[in-house]
Amino acid sequence: MTVLKDQSKAGAGRTIISIDAMGGDKGPAAVVAGISHSAKINPNIGFILHGPKAKLEKLVDRRKNLAGRCEIRDATDIVSMEDKPAQVMRSGRDTSMWSAIESVRSGEATVCVSCGNTGALMALSILRLRKLSGIYRPAIAVMWPSRNPQGLNIMLDGGADIRADAKDLMQYALMGTSYARNGFGIERPRIGLLNVGTEEHKGRSELKEAYDLISANARRAEFEFVGFVEGRDIPGNVCDVIVTDGFTGNVALKTGEGIASLISDLLKEAFKYSPLSRLASVLAYTSLQRLKKRVDPRRSNGGVFLGLNGTVVKSHGAADATGVSAAVKLAYELAETGFTEKLAARVASAAPLDQDDPSEAKSDGETQ
Repeated sequence: MTVLKDQSKAGAGRTIISIDAMGGDKGPAAVVAGISHSAKINPNIGFILHGPKAKLEKLVDRRKNLAGRCEIRDATDIVSMEDKPAQVMRSGRDTSMWSAIESVRSGEATVCVSCGNTGALMALSILRLRKLSGIYRPAIAVMWPSRNPQGLNIMLDGGADIRADAKDLMQYALMGTSYARNGFGIERPRIGLLNVGTEEHKGRSELKEAYDLISANARRAEFEFVGFVEGRDIPGNVCDVIVTDGFTGNVALKTGEGIASLISDLLKEAFKYSPLSRLASVLAYTSLQRLKKRVDPRRSNGGVFLGLNGTVVKSHGAADATGVSAAVKLAYELAETGFTEKLAARVASAAPLDQDDPSEAKSDGETQ
């Protein structure tokens, strides 16, 4: 039997990641394959796997490299994609999702990873982990392939809440700044506010108010505010962090995924058009593989829930083993940087200024 009953053995000297094994569209086999791939690459990760014990034991026992690295917590119920968040909050104590979050709450694991129902995951995360002091509304930060040197931009909110007023957007800017600084090493992140145009007079009233708030806080919070940006700037190099409400952010995210899939299909079709085009595809194979990796959404899989007393990574529901492994990698990197603690310090030391306060206010805390 490869499954350890003693979590301290699995976690000896390792960063422990709590995994909801039952949330994804592809089932627990894809999740176990994903964590197995991560275990091969990184010997410093240990796992607490949540779900039906009998089913998970069989899957884990087939992965010899998980020996001594994985403990199973029996959770008989599953949160489906159709379940309503309120229902899960009332009666979800026996689900794998609840159990996975509870391991972070108890301190047994540093980060939780789930491919499950986004609304339910956010609701349970707020219920069990609680919001950071001073946070109005948590957000999901997602990564987007870009022309920037780091290769990725951050966009938030990616769908935690369809609403966001000016103060919410201001806090998204603060949380995005901390994520860019600690996750990507960007000392002074550039923040853009997504709008229908770059002119200051365009957009809804809350966007104009948010513009003033973010601008007033830029110096104090040590980021650069580039002003309004448009949809075409999301994968560009104008800014590092794009701030928007959850409705707009989620539509943009799903649109981007659809376009990436369409381009991939069109390229395959084009290279099959004639014998000459098939020959060209062989000659261009290396470049095409490089392009595929760059735009493959599986390799940038993982949205981070920001604004909680604990770190939760939401993997795409349709993630395969590659996607799950990418989410685990992100979770490990955040755990290693002490991200939650630094985000809490950033929010506490850079509480939003009122619009009437001077923009010249200096940072009164250590850079987070």
